[in-house]
Amino acid sequence: MKIKHVILRQVGPPKTATPGGVRRGPGGVTAKPQGFETVKIEYEEITAPRAAVIARNSEIAAVAPVLPMKLIAPVTTDKTPAASETAWGVKAVGADSSPFNGDGIIVAVLDTGIDPDHPAFSGINLIRRNFTTESDDDINGHGTHCAGTIFGRDVSGKRIGVATGVTTALIGKILGDGGGGSDIVLEGIEWARQNGANVISMSIGIDFPGYVKDLQDQGVPVDLATSMALEGYRANVHLFESLASMIKAFGSFRHPCLLIAAAGNESKRDVNADYEIAVSPPAVAEGIVSVAALKNDQGGFSIAPFSNTGAIVSAPGVMILSAKNGGGLATMSGTSMATPHVAGVAALWAQKLKNSPAFTYTQFMNSLISSATTTGLKAGFDPSDVGSGLIRAPQV
Repeated sequence: MKIKHVILRQVGPPKTATPGGVRRGPGGVTAKPQGFETVKIEYEEITAPRAAVIARNSEIAAVAPVLPMKLIAPVTTDKTPAASETAWGVKAVGADSSPFNGDGIIVAVLDTGIDPDHPAFSGINLIRRNFTTESDDDINGHGTHCAGTIFGRDVSGKRIGVATGVTTALIGKILGDGGGGSDIVLEGIEWARQNGANVISMSIGIDFPGYVKDLQDQGVPVDLATSMALEGYRANVHLFESLASMIKAFGSFRHPCLLIAAAGNESKRDVNADYEIAVSPPAVAEGIVSVAALKNDQGGFSIAPFSNTGAIVSAPGVMILSAKNGGGLATMSGTSMATPHVAGVAALWAQKLKNSPAFTYTQFMNSLISSATTTGLKAGFDPSDVGSGLIRAPQV
């Protein structure tokens, strides 16, 4: 049975390039930014045995069947903004007291797009790329909310953004109304890296049940479909790890870039159910910073009941105030909302490190993760739920 596969090929050392992408800002369309290319993404309709043969080629980093990807949808949405002048998540990560604001750092948001006319993004150059067949703009509202948390300007006197000094943002619309695929996510990551992203934020996950159903719809028996999906799942984790490894190697000598991804919302820690689900791909891949969600409880921060376990760090993810599609503000909850807090804090760390010899991938990653703290967490927390702890912005 032939299935569409994505092939990640190493094509040599970095070189200067001028990749596609339109910069949209107050001045309209401007020049395309420069970037770099070290990998090539190819596609082929092949059988599993043929994929195994291709994978043995020394130039091939990974081969995997294309799996459906879905939005890590918010658990709750409330269109009534909180009363505080500063979103609680911005305060919790220490962004409101940090001397850094993300100036000079490029952040990428790979999601459902953005509302480019929202006041939260006024004055920001938005380099947009639509990987779907839908409108260029955000139809869902998820990407707009996430972008607002990362770099959104104040709206109606309320601070919603962590890195409010970011002036250039890459907006990759990789998910449409029907979701997307791991191939598009891979393209989005490489597009963002080529266009100079220092931080790439992703609130997406592999749709494993959807892939099993797709195979069954093609006439594959359920047992075989499940087995094929498991192999595909494993291959895709390796695929993302291979790309992350290349990005790490590239960042060891120039232009560090970190991948940040949501842990997932499938766990149930409540009176009706009590079970925990492990971090889902692509966040589970080595080289990607997975993010759990915290809520603001009496007595300290605690893990959100829906947050998947095994994440590397954690961040505010319940009742997060940010930009609403079409204007105004809304609150949402999910690891999708925690992820942009970490992406924003990463931009602050990048600004702190960028003008020093320490601005390598390793130093960037270590600075971000080591900033996490368990101070302020409610007593009795499980380390496997919160990872290194609550992420924190640099203070000096």
